[in-house]
Amino acid sequence: MADFDAIVVGSGMSGGWSAKELCERGLKVLVLERGNEIVPERDYVDQMPPWEQSNLDRISEDEIARHYYKQFPGVSYAVKESNKHFWVKDDEHPYETSPGTEYDWLRGYHTAGRSIMWSRQTYRLGPQDFEANKIEGIAVDWPVRNEDIAPWYDHVEKFAGIAGNRDGLPQLPDGQFQPGFELTCAEKEFKSRVEAAFPGRNVIQARVAHITAVTEEQRALGRSNCQSRNRCHFGCTFKAYFSSLNATLPAAERTGNYTIVHNAIVQSLQYDGESNRVVGVRVIDAETMETRSYSCRVLFLNASAMASAMILLQSKSTEYPNGLANSSDQVGRNLMDHVSGAGASGLISGFENKTVFGRRPGGIYIPRYANITEHDKPYIRGFGFQGNATPLGNAGGQIAGIGRAFKESHGAAGPWRVSISAFGEQLPNPNNTVTLHPSKRDKWGNPLAVFNVGYGENERIMQAEAGKDAVAMLEAAGCTEISSRPVNLTKPGNRIHEMGSARMGRDAATSVLNGWCQAHDVPNLFITDGAFMTSSACQNPSLSYMAFSARAAHYAVDLLAQGAI
Repeated sequence: MADFDAIVVGSGMSGGWSAKELCERGLKVLVLERGNEIVPERDYVDQMPPWEQSNLDRISEDEIARHYYKQFPGVSYAVKESNKHFWVKDDEHPYETSPGTEYDWLRGYHTAGRSIMWSRQTYRLGPQDFEANKIEGIAVDWPVRNEDIAPWYDHVEKFAGIAGNRDGLPQLPDGQFQPGFELTCAEKEFKSRVEAAFPGRNVIQARVAHITAVTEEQRALGRSNCQSRNRCHFGCTFKAYFSSLNATLPAAERTGNYTIVHNAIVQSLQYDGESNRVVGVRVIDAETMETRSYSCRVLFLNASAMASAMILLQSKSTEYPNGLANSSDQVGRNLMDHVSGAGASGLISGFENKTVFGRRPGGIYIPRYANITEHDKPYIRGFGFQGNATPLGNAGGQIAGIGRAFKESHGAAGPWRVSISAFGEQLPNPNNTVTLHPSKRDKWGNPLAVFNVGYGENERIMQAEAGKDAVAMLEAAGCTEISSRPVNLTKPGNRIHEMGSARMGRDAATSVLNGWCQAHDVPNLFITDGAFMTSSACQNPSLSYMAFSARAAHYAVDLLAQGAI
Protein backbone atom coordinates (compact mmCIF):
# COMPACT_ATOMS: atom_id res chain seq x y z
CA MET A 1 0.00 0.00 0.00
CA ALA A 2 1.30 3.43 -0.94
CA ASP A 3 2.39 5.89 1.73
CA PHE A 4 0.18 8.57 0.16
CA ASP A 5 -2.49 8.76 -2.50
CA ALA A 6 -0.66 11.64 -4.18
CA ILE A 7 2.71 13.30 -3.99
CA VAL A 8 3.15 16.90 -5.12
CA VAL A 9 6.74 17.98 -5.80
CA GLY A 10 6.99 21.69 -5.04
CA SER A 11 4.87 24.00 -2.89
CA GLY A 12 4.83 27.13 -5.06
CA MET A 13 2.33 28.70 -7.43
CA SER A 14 1.18 25.50 -9.11
CA GLY A 15 2.09 23.02 -6.38
CA GLY A 16 -0.15 24.78 -3.91
CA TRP A 17 -3.09 24.48 -6.28
CA SER A 18 -2.38 20.82 -6.97
CA ALA A 19 -2.27 20.12 -3.24
CA LYS A 20 -5.44 22.08 -2.45
CA GLU A 21 -7.57 20.45 -5.12
CA LEU A 22 -6.32 16.92 -4.45
CA CYS A 23 -6.82 17.30 -0.70
CA GLU A 24 -10.30 18.76 -1.11
CA ARG A 25 -11.25 15.79 -3.27
CA GLY A 26 -10.30 13.48 -0.40
CA LEU A 27 -6.80 12.26 -1.33
CA LYS A 28 -4.06 11.95 1.26
CA VAL A 29 -1.38 14.24 -0.15
CA LEU A 30 2.32 14.69 0.57
CA VAL A 31 3.94 17.94 -0.57
CA LEU A 32 7.71 17.79 -0.92
CA GLU A 33 9.48 21.16 -0.64
CA ARG A 34 13.20 21.26 -1.30
CA GLY A 35 13.70 24.38 0.83
CA ASN A 36 13.12 25.39 4.41
CA GLU A 37 9.86 26.26 6.13
CA ILE A 38 8.60 29.84 6.03
CA VAL A 39 6.41 30.94 8.94
CA PRO A 40 4.90 34.39 8.23
CA GLU A 41 4.87 35.50 11.86
CA ARG A 42 8.58 34.72 12.10
CA ASP A 43 9.95 35.24 8.62
CA TYR A 44 7.91 38.05 7.04
CA VAL A 45 9.44 41.48 7.45
CA ASP A 46 6.82 43.58 5.69
CA GLN A 47 6.12 45.71 8.75
CA MET A 48 9.66 47.04 9.11
CA PRO A 49 10.47 50.21 7.08
CA PRO A 50 13.87 50.43 5.36
CA TRP A 51 15.11 53.28 7.54
CA GLU A 52 14.98 50.92 10.51
CA GLN A 53 17.24 48.47 8.69
CA SER A 54 21.00 48.65 8.53
CA ASN A 55 22.29 50.32 5.35
CA LEU A 56 18.70 51.23 4.42
CA ASP A 57 18.03 47.52 3.85
CA ARG A 58 20.61 47.24 1.06
CA ILE A 59 22.80 44.17 0.61
CA SER A 60 26.49 44.98 0.61
CA GLU A 61 28.33 44.88 -2.71
CA ASP A 62 30.70 42.28 -1.27
CA GLU A 63 27.82 39.97 -0.35
CA ILE A 64 26.21 40.42 -3.74
CA ALA A 65 29.50 39.48 -5.41
CA ARG A 66 29.89 36.38 -3.22
CA HIS A 67 26.32 35.08 -2.94
CA TYR A 68 23.73 36.94 -5.03
CA TYR A 69 25.47 37.76 -8.29
CA LYS A 70 22.54 36.39 -10.34
CA GLN A 71 19.63 37.02 -7.98
CA PHE A 72 20.37 40.65 -7.20
CA PRO A 73 20.94 42.06 -10.70
CA GLY A 74 17.96 40.06 -11.92
CA VAL A 75 15.49 41.30 -9.31
CA SER A 76 17.29 44.15 -7.54
CA TYR A 77 13.94 45.79 -6.76
CA ALA A 78 12.97 42.79 -4.64
CA VAL A 79 16.18 41.45 -3.04
CA LYS A 80 17.01 43.30 0.15
CA GLU A 81 19.05 42.67 3.28
CA SER A 82 15.91 41.85 5.27
CA ASN A 83 14.38 39.42 2.78
CA LYS A 84 17.46 37.86 1.19
CA HIS A 85 16.49 34.58 2.90
CA PHE A 86 13.72 34.33 0.29
CA TRP A 87 16.32 34.04 -2.49
CA VAL A 88 18.92 31.34 -3.14
CA LYS A 89 22.61 31.96 -2.80
CA ASP A 90 24.05 31.56 -6.27
CA ASP A 91 27.32 30.09 -5.05
CA GLU A 92 25.39 27.32 -3.27
CA HIS A 93 23.16 26.59 -6.27
CA PRO A 94 25.40 26.82 -9.35
CA TYR A 95 24.43 26.15 -12.95
CA GLU A 96 26.12 26.53 -16.32
CA THR A 97 25.35 27.93 -19.74
CA SER A 98 26.51 26.81 -23.15
CA PRO A 99 29.29 28.89 -24.75
CA GLY A 100 27.99 32.14 -26.15
CA THR A 101 24.72 32.06 -24.20
CA GLU A 102 23.47 33.63 -20.97
CA TYR A 103 20.70 32.69 -18.57
CA ASP A 104 19.34 34.15 -15.33
CA TRP A 105 17.87 31.48 -13.06
CA LEU A 106 16.15 33.43 -10.27
CA ARG A 107 14.88 31.21 -7.47
CA GLY A 108 13.47 30.93 -3.99
CA TYR A 109 13.70 27.59 -2.19
CA HIS A 110 11.27 27.58 0.73
CA THR A 111 7.60 27.08 1.50
CA ALA A 112 5.50 28.55 -1.33
CA GLY A 113 8.51 29.17 -3.58
CA ARG A 114 8.42 32.33 -5.64
CA SER A 115 4.70 32.82 -5.04
CA ILE A 116 5.85 34.90 -2.05
CA MET A 117 7.96 37.21 -4.23
CA TRP A 118 6.13 37.43 -7.58
CA SER A 119 4.95 40.74 -9.02
CA ARG A 120 1.31 39.56 -9.18
CA GLN A 121 0.32 40.75 -12.67
CA THR A 122 -2.47 38.31 -13.51
CA TYR A 123 -3.88 37.77 -16.99
CA ARG A 124 -5.70 35.03 -18.87
CA LEU A 125 -4.45 33.72 -22.17
CA GLY A 126 -6.79 34.54 -25.04
CA PRO A 127 -8.30 32.40 -27.82
CA GLN A 128 -5.55 33.49 -30.21
CA ASP A 129 -2.84 32.14 -27.90
CA PHE A 130 -4.14 28.57 -28.04
CA GLU A 131 -4.55 28.68 -31.83
CA ALA A 132 -1.44 30.51 -33.05
CA ASN A 133 0.92 27.53 -33.25
CA LYS A 134 -1.47 25.61 -35.50
CA ILE A 135 -2.35 28.58 -37.69
CA GLU A 136 1.28 29.65 -38.16
CA GLY A 137 2.83 26.17 -38.31
CA ILE A 138 5.04 26.84 -35.29
CA ALA A 139 6.05 23.95 -32.99
CA VAL A 140 2.96 21.86 -32.14
CA ASP A 141 -0.71 22.64 -31.64
CA TRP A 142 -2.10 23.21 -28.16
CA PRO A 143 -4.39 20.26 -27.34
CA VAL A 144 -6.83 22.63 -25.59
CA ARG A 145 -8.71 25.75 -26.56
CA ASN A 146 -9.91 28.77 -24.64
CA GLU A 147 -13.32 27.28 -23.90
CA ASP A 148 -11.67 24.25 -22.25
CA ILE A 149 -9.78 26.29 -19.69
CA ALA A 150 -12.15 29.27 -19.19
CA PRO A 151 -14.19 27.59 -16.38
CA TRP A 152 -10.96 26.82 -14.53
CA TYR A 153 -9.79 30.40 -14.84
CA ASP A 154 -13.10 31.30 -13.19
CA HIS A 155 -12.47 28.74 -10.46
CA VAL A 156 -9.02 29.93 -9.45
CA GLU A 157 -9.77 33.66 -9.79
CA LYS A 158 -12.68 33.48 -7.34
CA PHE A 159 -10.51 31.78 -4.73
CA ALA A 160 -7.29 33.75 -5.29
CA GLY A 161 -8.74 37.25 -5.44
CA ILE A 162 -7.95 39.20 -8.61
CA ALA A 163 -8.42 42.97 -8.78
CA GLY A 164 -9.27 44.23 -12.24
CA ASN A 165 -11.82 45.70 -14.59
CA ARG A 166 -14.01 43.96 -17.15
CA ASP A 167 -12.70 45.56 -20.33
CA GLY A 168 -14.45 43.46 -23.00
CA LEU A 169 -11.31 42.69 -25.01
CA PRO A 170 -11.41 39.36 -26.89
CA GLN A 171 -7.62 38.92 -26.85
CA LEU A 172 -7.52 39.41 -23.06
CA PRO A 173 -10.65 37.72 -21.69
CA ASP A 174 -12.35 39.18 -18.63
CA GLY A 175 -12.38 37.22 -15.41
CA GLN A 176 -13.97 36.95 -11.98
CA PHE A 177 -12.68 40.24 -10.66
CA GLN A 178 -12.82 42.17 -7.43
CA PRO A 179 -12.70 45.98 -7.81
CA GLY A 180 -9.57 47.13 -9.59
CA PHE A 181 -7.10 49.80 -8.55
CA GLU A 182 -8.20 53.09 -10.08
CA LEU A 183 -6.01 54.73 -12.68
CA THR A 184 -4.35 57.98 -11.63
CA CYS A 185 -5.60 61.21 -13.20
CA ALA A 186 -2.60 61.29 -15.52
CA GLU A 187 -3.14 57.65 -16.52
CA LYS A 188 -6.76 58.43 -17.40
CA GLU A 189 -5.61 61.26 -19.64
CA PHE A 190 -2.91 59.08 -21.19
CA LYS A 191 -5.56 56.42 -21.84
CA SER A 192 -7.89 58.93 -23.51
CA ARG A 193 -5.21 60.36 -25.77
CA VAL A 194 -3.65 57.03 -26.78
CA GLU A 195 -6.98 55.35 -27.54
CA ALA A 196 -8.04 58.35 -29.63
CA ALA A 197 -4.81 58.26 -31.64
CA PHE A 198 -4.68 54.45 -31.94
CA PRO A 199 -8.23 53.05 -32.02
CA GLY A 200 -6.98 49.45 -31.91
CA ARG A 201 -5.00 49.96 -28.70
CA ASN A 202 -6.38 49.98 -25.17
CA VAL A 203 -4.98 51.30 -21.90
CA ILE A 204 -6.55 49.44 -18.99
CA GLN A 205 -6.09 48.89 -15.27
CA ALA A 206 -3.43 46.33 -14.47
CA ARG A 207 -5.02 43.11 -13.23
CA VAL A 208 -3.31 42.01 -10.06
CA ALA A 209 -3.72 39.14 -7.58
CA HIS A 210 -4.73 41.38 -4.66
CA ILE A 211 -7.88 41.21 -2.58
CA THR A 212 -9.93 44.42 -2.63
CA ALA A 213 -13.34 43.05 -1.52
CA VAL A 214 -12.53 40.11 0.74
CA THR A 215 -14.93 37.16 0.52
CA GLU A 216 -16.02 34.98 3.41
CA GLU A 217 -13.92 32.12 2.05
CA GLN A 218 -10.85 34.34 1.92
CA ARG A 219 -11.55 35.78 5.38
CA ALA A 220 -11.81 32.24 6.78
CA LEU A 221 -8.21 31.68 5.69
CA GLY A 222 -7.06 34.79 7.56
CA ARG A 223 -6.88 36.96 4.46
CA SER A 224 -7.94 40.61 4.17
CA ASN A 225 -7.93 43.53 1.76
CA CYS A 226 -4.78 45.00 0.25
CA GLN A 227 -3.51 48.05 2.15
CA SER A 228 -1.57 49.50 -0.82
CA ARG A 229 1.71 49.68 1.08
CA ASN A 230 3.98 48.25 -1.65
CA ARG A 231 5.77 45.93 0.79
CA CYS A 232 4.75 42.83 -1.12
CA HIS A 233 8.21 41.39 -1.74
CA PHE A 234 8.75 41.10 2.00
CA GLY A 235 5.70 38.88 2.46
CA CYS A 236 2.29 40.20 3.46
CA THR A 237 0.96 39.77 6.98
CA PHE A 238 -2.46 40.86 5.70
CA LYS A 239 -2.32 37.90 3.31
CA ALA A 240 -3.88 40.23 0.77
CA TYR A 241 -1.99 39.12 -2.32
CA PHE A 242 -2.20 35.57 -3.54
CA SER A 243 0.53 33.13 -2.64
CA SER A 244 0.34 29.44 -1.86
CA LEU A 245 1.50 30.25 1.68
CA ASN A 246 -1.41 32.69 2.13
CA ALA A 247 -4.11 30.69 0.42
CA THR A 248 -3.85 27.26 -1.19
CA LEU A 249 -1.61 25.50 1.32
CA PRO A 250 -3.75 26.60 4.30
CA ALA A 251 -6.82 25.45 2.37
CA ALA A 252 -5.17 22.06 1.83
CA GLU A 253 -4.15 21.84 5.48
CA ARG A 254 -7.65 22.43 6.82
CA THR A 255 -8.88 19.29 5.04
CA GLY A 256 -6.81 17.06 7.32
CA ASN A 257 -5.41 15.32 4.23
CA TYR A 258 -2.24 17.37 3.89
CA THR A 259 1.35 16.64 4.87
CA ILE A 260 4.36 18.75 3.92
CA VAL A 261 8.01 17.79 4.29
CA HIS A 262 10.66 20.50 3.96
CA ASN A 263 14.32 20.22 2.91
CA ALA A 264 13.36 17.28 0.71
CA ILE A 265 15.24 17.49 -2.60
CA VAL A 266 13.70 15.10 -5.11
CA GLN A 267 16.47 13.33 -6.99
CA SER A 268 14.40 10.99 -9.13
CA LEU A 269 11.02 9.40 -9.62
CA GLN A 270 10.68 5.68 -9.01
CA TYR A 271 9.15 3.89 -11.97
CA ASP A 272 7.65 0.39 -12.20
CA GLY A 273 7.98 -1.02 -15.71
CA GLU A 274 5.41 -3.79 -15.27
CA SER A 275 2.56 -1.46 -14.36
CA ASN A 276 3.98 1.51 -16.33
CA ARG A 277 3.43 3.73 -13.31
CA VAL A 278 5.37 6.11 -11.09
CA VAL A 279 5.34 4.42 -7.71
CA GLY A 280 7.26 6.95 -5.63
CA VAL A 281 10.10 9.40 -5.29
CA ARG A 282 13.64 9.28 -4.00
CA VAL A 283 14.71 12.35 -2.01
CA ILE A 284 17.81 13.56 -0.24
CA ASP A 285 17.53 15.64 2.92
CA ALA A 286 19.02 19.08 2.21
CA GLU A 287 20.37 19.34 5.77
CA THR A 288 21.36 15.79 6.81
CA MET A 289 22.18 14.40 3.33
CA GLU A 290 20.18 11.28 4.18
CA THR A 291 18.20 9.62 1.40
CA ARG A 292 14.71 8.19 1.71
CA SER A 293 11.74 7.28 -0.44
CA TYR A 294 7.99 7.92 -0.41
CA SER A 295 5.42 5.94 -2.39
CA CYS A 296 2.21 7.15 -4.04
CA ARG A 297 -0.57 6.32 -6.48
CA VAL A 298 -0.35 9.53 -8.52
CA LEU A 299 2.39 12.13 -8.80
CA PHE A 300 2.30 15.83 -9.65
CA LEU A 301 5.51 17.57 -10.67
CA ASN A 302 5.38 21.25 -9.71
CA ALA A 303 9.07 21.92 -9.11
CA SER A 304 9.37 24.65 -11.83
CA ALA A 305 9.86 24.27 -15.56
CA MET A 306 13.58 23.65 -15.20
CA ALA A 307 13.58 21.53 -12.06
CA SER A 308 10.72 19.30 -13.25
CA ALA A 309 12.53 18.64 -16.51
CA MET A 310 15.74 17.87 -14.65
CA ILE A 311 13.97 15.41 -12.34
CA LEU A 312 12.58 13.58 -15.37
CA LEU A 313 15.99 13.52 -17.05
CA GLN A 314 17.53 12.08 -13.87
CA SER A 315 14.83 9.38 -13.65
CA LYS A 316 16.31 6.90 -16.09
CA SER A 317 15.28 3.28 -16.49
CA THR A 318 15.51 0.44 -18.99
CA GLU A 319 12.27 1.61 -20.54
CA TYR A 320 13.27 5.29 -20.52
CA PRO A 321 17.05 5.53 -20.88
CA ASN A 322 16.85 9.23 -21.80
CA GLY A 323 14.65 10.18 -18.87
CA LEU A 324 11.21 9.27 -17.64
CA ALA A 325 8.28 10.05 -19.96
CA ASN A 326 10.74 11.20 -22.61
CA SER A 327 10.02 8.94 -25.57
CA SER A 328 9.41 12.12 -27.59
CA ASP A 329 12.85 13.56 -26.71
CA GLN A 330 11.05 16.80 -25.80
CA VAL A 331 11.83 16.87 -22.07
CA GLY A 332 14.08 19.86 -21.43
CA ARG A 333 13.43 21.37 -24.86
CA ASN A 334 11.48 24.45 -25.99
CA LEU A 335 12.41 26.47 -22.91
CA MET A 336 10.76 29.88 -23.12
CA ASP A 337 10.55 33.11 -21.13
CA HIS A 338 9.16 36.50 -21.98
CA VAL A 339 11.44 39.04 -23.58
CA SER A 340 11.76 42.68 -22.55
CA GLY A 341 14.10 45.57 -23.17
CA ALA A 342 11.90 47.99 -25.08
CA GLY A 343 10.14 50.89 -23.44
CA ALA A 344 10.02 54.65 -23.00
CA SER A 345 9.05 57.35 -20.57
CA GLY A 346 8.12 61.02 -20.74
CA LEU A 347 6.59 63.89 -18.80
CA ILE A 348 2.86 64.56 -19.10
CA SER A 349 1.61 68.05 -18.30
CA GLY A 350 -1.56 69.34 -16.70
CA PHE A 351 -1.31 67.58 -13.36
CA GLU A 352 1.33 69.62 -11.58
CA ASN A 353 -1.13 70.55 -8.83
CA LYS A 354 -2.05 66.93 -8.07
CA THR A 355 -0.45 64.06 -6.20
CA VAL A 356 -1.42 60.56 -5.07
CA PHE A 357 -1.95 58.78 -1.77
CA GLY A 358 -0.87 55.19 -1.19
CA ARG A 359 1.12 52.83 -3.38
CA ARG A 360 -0.94 50.63 -5.69
CA PRO A 361 0.32 47.17 -6.64
CA GLY A 362 -0.36 47.83 -10.32
CA GLY A 363 -0.66 50.70 -12.77
CA ILE A 364 -1.63 50.47 -16.44
CA TYR A 365 -1.56 47.63 -18.93
CA ILE A 366 -1.71 47.94 -22.70
CA PRO A 367 -2.84 44.52 -23.97
CA ARG A 368 -1.43 43.04 -27.13
CA TYR A 369 -2.63 44.77 -30.30
CA ALA A 370 0.05 43.58 -32.75
CA ASN A 371 -1.46 41.05 -35.16
CA ILE A 372 -4.77 41.46 -33.31
CA THR A 373 -6.11 44.87 -34.34
CA GLU A 374 -3.03 45.94 -36.31
CA HIS A 375 -1.75 43.64 -39.05
CA ASP A 376 1.12 45.59 -40.63
CA LYS A 377 3.87 44.07 -38.49
CA PRO A 378 7.23 42.64 -39.61
CA TYR A 379 6.96 39.94 -36.93
CA ILE A 380 4.44 37.40 -35.67
CA ARG A 381 2.73 37.27 -32.22
CA GLY A 382 3.13 40.37 -30.06
CA PHE A 383 3.65 42.02 -26.69
CA GLY A 384 1.88 43.92 -23.93
CA PHE A 385 3.04 47.04 -22.11
CA GLN A 386 3.14 47.40 -18.34
CA GLY A 387 3.59 50.84 -16.81
CA ASN A 388 2.24 53.75 -14.82
CA ALA A 389 1.95 57.52 -14.57
CA THR A 390 3.09 58.92 -11.24
CA PRO A 391 4.31 62.21 -9.77
CA LEU A 392 8.08 62.42 -9.88
CA GLY A 393 8.02 63.23 -6.19
CA ASN A 394 6.76 59.72 -5.47
CA ALA A 395 9.17 57.99 -7.81
CA GLY A 396 12.21 58.18 -5.50
CA GLY A 397 15.62 59.60 -6.30
CA GLN A 398 14.20 62.32 -8.54
CA ILE A 399 14.39 65.30 -6.19
CA ALA A 400 17.57 66.78 -4.75
CA GLY A 401 17.84 67.45 -1.05
CA ILE A 402 18.01 65.86 2.37
CA GLY A 403 16.06 65.86 5.64
CA ARG A 404 12.55 67.14 6.30
CA ALA A 405 12.29 69.32 3.19
CA PHE A 406 13.40 66.38 1.04
CA LYS A 407 10.80 64.10 2.63
CA GLU A 408 7.98 66.59 2.25
CA SER A 409 8.88 67.32 -1.36
CA HIS A 410 8.23 63.71 -2.22
CA GLY A 411 4.64 64.06 -1.13
CA ALA A 412 4.07 67.37 -2.85
CA ALA A 413 2.54 68.04 -6.24
CA GLY A 414 4.81 68.43 -9.23
CA PRO A 415 5.67 66.96 -12.66
CA TRP A 416 4.29 63.56 -13.66
CA ARG A 417 6.09 60.86 -15.63
CA VAL A 418 4.55 58.14 -17.80
CA SER A 419 6.62 54.96 -18.19
CA ILE A 420 5.78 51.85 -20.23
CA SER A 421 7.79 48.65 -20.83
CA ALA A 422 7.06 45.82 -23.25
CA PHE A 423 6.78 42.12 -22.40
CA GLY A 424 6.92 40.08 -25.60
CA GLU A 425 6.29 36.50 -26.62
CA GLN A 426 9.21 34.15 -27.21
CA LEU A 427 8.56 31.50 -29.83
CA PRO A 428 9.12 27.85 -28.90
CA ASN A 429 12.37 26.44 -30.24
CA PRO A 430 13.49 22.84 -29.63
CA ASN A 431 17.12 24.00 -29.51
CA ASN A 432 16.45 26.13 -26.43
CA THR A 433 17.20 23.57 -23.76
CA VAL A 434 17.97 22.73 -20.17
CA THR A 435 20.07 19.57 -19.85
CA LEU A 436 22.12 17.79 -17.19
CA HIS A 437 25.84 18.38 -16.93
CA PRO A 438 27.63 15.09 -17.68
CA SER A 439 30.06 15.34 -14.76
CA LYS A 440 29.54 18.37 -12.49
CA ARG A 441 27.37 17.90 -9.40
CA ASP A 442 25.98 20.17 -6.71
CA LYS A 443 26.62 19.61 -3.00
CA TRP A 444 23.75 17.09 -2.86
CA GLY A 445 25.08 15.02 -5.74
CA ASN A 446 22.63 16.20 -8.39
CA PRO A 447 23.85 17.12 -11.89
CA LEU A 448 24.13 20.84 -12.58
CA ALA A 449 21.69 22.39 -15.02
CA VAL A 450 23.14 23.50 -18.33
CA PHE A 451 21.14 26.14 -20.22
CA ASN A 452 21.35 26.69 -23.94
CA VAL A 453 18.77 29.39 -24.63
CA GLY A 454 18.77 32.28 -27.06
CA TYR A 455 16.36 34.62 -28.79
CA GLY A 456 15.41 34.41 -32.43
CA GLU A 457 15.06 37.09 -35.05
CA ASN A 458 11.34 37.44 -34.37
CA GLU A 459 11.98 38.42 -30.75
CA ARG A 460 14.63 40.95 -31.77
CA ILE A 461 12.47 42.60 -34.43
CA MET A 462 9.47 42.60 -32.10
CA GLN A 463 11.28 44.45 -29.32
CA ALA A 464 12.76 46.98 -31.74
CA GLU A 465 9.27 47.73 -33.03
CA ALA A 466 7.86 47.82 -29.48
CA GLY A 467 10.34 50.56 -28.66
CA LYS A 468 9.11 52.62 -31.61
CA ASP A 469 5.48 52.02 -30.60
CA ALA A 470 6.20 53.17 -27.04
CA VAL A 471 7.61 56.47 -28.25
CA ALA A 472 4.72 56.95 -30.69
CA MET A 473 2.14 56.51 -27.91
CA LEU A 474 3.93 58.92 -25.60
CA GLU A 475 4.12 61.46 -28.40
CA ALA A 476 0.42 61.01 -29.14
CA ALA A 477 -0.31 61.60 -25.45
CA GLY A 478 1.52 64.94 -25.63
CA CYS A 479 4.43 63.87 -23.44
CA THR A 480 7.66 65.84 -23.42
CA GLU A 481 11.25 64.95 -22.56
CA ILE A 482 10.63 61.48 -23.94
CA SER A 483 13.40 59.04 -23.13
CA SER A 484 13.64 55.83 -25.12
CA ARG A 485 16.50 53.63 -24.02
CA PRO A 486 18.31 51.59 -26.66
CA VAL A 487 16.68 48.19 -26.91
CA ASN A 488 18.88 45.80 -24.93
CA LEU A 489 17.08 42.48 -24.65
CA THR A 490 16.76 41.03 -21.18
CA LYS A 491 18.61 37.77 -20.66
CA PRO A 492 16.58 34.59 -21.08
CA GLY A 493 15.18 33.65 -17.68
CA ASN A 494 15.36 37.22 -16.39
CA ARG A 495 11.59 37.79 -16.61
CA ILE A 496 11.15 34.71 -14.35
CA HIS A 497 8.42 33.28 -16.60
CA GLU A 498 10.17 30.06 -17.56
CA MET A 499 7.97 27.67 -19.55
CA GLY A 500 7.81 24.86 -22.04
CA SER A 501 10.29 22.15 -21.00
CA ALA A 502 7.68 19.34 -21.05
CA ARG A 503 5.11 20.73 -23.42
CA MET A 504 1.60 19.44 -23.93
CA GLY A 505 0.42 18.40 -27.37
CA ARG A 506 -1.83 16.08 -29.30
CA ASP A 507 0.84 13.60 -30.42
CA ALA A 508 2.97 11.52 -28.05
CA ALA A 509 5.74 11.53 -30.65
CA THR A 510 6.20 15.30 -30.42
CA SER A 511 5.06 16.24 -26.90
CA VAL A 512 5.40 15.07 -23.31
CA LEU A 513 1.89 15.74 -21.99
CA ASN A 514 -1.67 15.51 -23.24
CA GLY A 515 -4.32 18.20 -22.84
CA TRP A 516 -4.82 17.31 -19.17
CA CYS A 517 -1.12 17.80 -18.27
CA GLN A 518 -0.90 14.00 -18.05
CA ALA A 519 2.23 12.32 -19.40
CA HIS A 520 1.59 10.47 -22.66
CA ASP A 521 4.02 7.74 -21.59
CA VAL A 522 3.19 7.32 -17.88
CA PRO A 523 -0.50 7.78 -17.08
CA ASN A 524 -0.24 8.54 -13.34
CA LEU A 525 2.31 11.34 -13.86
CA PHE A 526 1.12 14.95 -14.19
CA ILE A 527 3.18 18.12 -14.71
CA THR A 528 1.36 21.39 -14.11
CA ASP A 529 4.06 24.00 -13.54
CA GLY A 530 5.28 26.14 -16.43
CA ALA A 531 6.79 23.08 -18.12
CA PHE A 532 3.45 22.21 -19.77
CA MET A 533 3.18 25.43 -21.80
CA THR A 534 3.14 24.82 -25.56
CA SER A 535 3.75 28.47 -26.38
CA SER A 536 4.43 31.44 -24.14
CA ALA A 537 1.89 34.06 -25.28
CA CYS A 538 2.87 37.50 -23.94
CA GLN A 539 0.76 37.60 -20.77
CA ASN A 540 2.19 36.86 -17.34
CA PRO A 541 1.62 33.09 -17.05
CA SER A 542 1.00 32.37 -13.35
CA LEU A 543 -2.80 32.43 -13.61
CA SER A 544 -2.58 29.79 -16.34
CA TYR A 545 -0.43 27.58 -14.11
CA MET A 546 -3.11 27.85 -11.42
CA ALA A 547 -6.00 27.02 -13.76
CA PHE A 548 -4.31 24.09 -15.48
CA SER A 549 -3.18 22.69 -12.10
CA ALA A 550 -6.70 22.76 -10.68
CA ARG A 551 -8.13 21.19 -13.84
CA ALA A 552 -5.51 18.42 -13.92
CA ALA A 553 -5.99 17.61 -10.23
CA HIS A 554 -9.71 17.01 -10.66
CA TYR A 555 -9.08 14.90 -13.75
CA ALA A 556 -6.51 12.80 -11.89
CA VAL A 557 -8.89 12.16 -8.98
CA ASP A 558 -11.60 11.08 -11.42
CA LEU A 559 -9.18 8.66 -13.11
CA LEU A 560 -8.20 7.20 -9.73
CA ALA A 561 -11.85 6.69 -8.84
CA GLN A 562 -12.40 4.90 -12.15
CA GLY A 563 -9.35 2.70 -11.61
CA ALA A 564 -7.82 4.07 -14.81
CA ILE A 565 -4.54 5.03 -13.16
